[in-house]
Amino acid sequence: MLRIHNTLTRQKEDFVPIEPGKVRMYVCGMTVYDYCHVGHARVLVVFDAVQRWLRASGFDVTYVRNITDIDDKIIRRAVENGETIRALTDRFIAYMHEDETALGVQRPDHEPRATEYVPQMLGLIDTLERNGLAYRAADGDVNFAVRRFPGYGRLSGKSLDDLRAGERVSVADAKQDPLDFVLWKSAKDDEPDQAKWPSGFGVGRPGWHIECSAMSTALLGNTLDIHGGGADLQFPHHENEIAQSEGALGCQFVRYWMHNGFVRVDNEKMSKSLGNFFTIREVLKKFDPEVVRLFILRAHYRSPLNYSDAHLEDARNSLLRLYNALGAAGDGAPPALSALDADAPAVRRFREAMEDDFNTPVALSVLFELAGELNRGHDPAVERQLRALAGVLGLLGKDPAQARQSGLLGSEAAAGGSDADAAIDALIAARAAAKKAKNFAEADRIRAQLQADGVVLEDTPAGTTWRRA
Repeated sequence: MLRIHNTLTRQKEDFVPIEPGKVRMYVCGMTVYDYCHVGHARVLVVFDAVQRWLRASGFDVTYVRNITDIDDKIIRRAVENGETIRALTDRFIAYMHEDETALGVQRPDHEPRATEYVPQMLGLIDTLERNGLAYRAADGDVNFAVRRFPGYGRLSGKSLDDLRAGERVSVADAKQDPLDFVLWKSAKDDEPDQAKWPSGFGVGRPGWHIECSAMSTALLGNTLDIHGGGADLQFPHHENEIAQSEGALGCQFVRYWMHNGFVRVDNEKMSKSLGNFFTIREVLKKFDPEVVRLFILRAHYRSPLNYSDAHLEDARNSLLRLYNALGAAGDGAPPALSALDADAPAVRRFREAMEDDFNTPVALSVLFELAGELNRGHDPAVERQLRALAGVLGLLGKDPAQARQSGLLGSEAAAGGSDADAAIDALIAARAAAKKAKNFAEADRIRAQLQADGVVLEDTPAGTTWRRA
């Protein structure tokens, strides 16, 4: 029996889906205005492992992970770049897909964009207003009245008074209470037309929180089995999702809440504000994507993940130990979990670990035990177990001989210099000139040409760097 730590109840609970044999799972995805960083990588890999295990266990999973493609940061970045919001978000969605593919993350069944669900958002807001939970403020916004919703704060474990004490009060704020949050933002004169939608509440755009409620319930129904995301979303985002969803729909919104822990650097949370974050692309210059995946899975998803090159180097050596244990038979797709003997000790221990709140560190220890057996004497049945169990976690998917030869190095370390590098640099210079001339079509064409040749670009304030995919 699978047991999941439910953030809402703060304890492990037997997982009993709404509909036997089926799982409705929603995970908060990326806000696409910049490159994905290691914190995003953790969300991607953690919930990829969750959905892989659910499917391997025989569940029919519908996995939804959204894309936030409209918000203040996106609008600001598009205006700064002199491009449309759609051009900006399309570009960074493509970069996100490149990163997740490199990390072995399977695509969700549905990847809704917020801008495609504005009618559903307006429907929820209209219902909330009719239910007395939303009001139109003097500044034109529509806000959710937090104190009118019983039980607000139960996910974060904070009382309204505790939350109220931490809020800043502004005399210019049109909210009835500082805790109230915006459902619909009134359009501002200096915002581009692409960021405005007509509605019965006036021209404007949705608030961030209502986006996820609309997308999740439109695709999965009024009650979800699992809702996941990073720990930083627990409050206020997920707390607000509960309030507005249950306030509009009149039923439980989510059965099991899952939150992965923070990524830390030198015992501080990785964040852009602290300037201690690393993009996935920066990390992949030094380390093979599978090494990064193993590094993330070595920590339990609810625990802090301490980032450092030393820890990634250790993960690389560990992954090489697994590949070194494999023989030539490691080529091709791994066997399915269902093809293994369920009573075999290693299979049973692996299953027990994953059923215990997706305990990937213990599950990985089983892989190393199997590798140890293979090193003592090659047994095809043991190798079959190792490859199948690793495959459930999205590991050991490379040809073993090639993995050993490459040493699982990152793209920058493995590439080396050549005449081809000079040609790539020339194309990058041409692309920079096209962007400076605001010829974004030509810049995108050059980028597409490089991508087709296996070259991935990274634009930073200091310039453009590249790596081979």
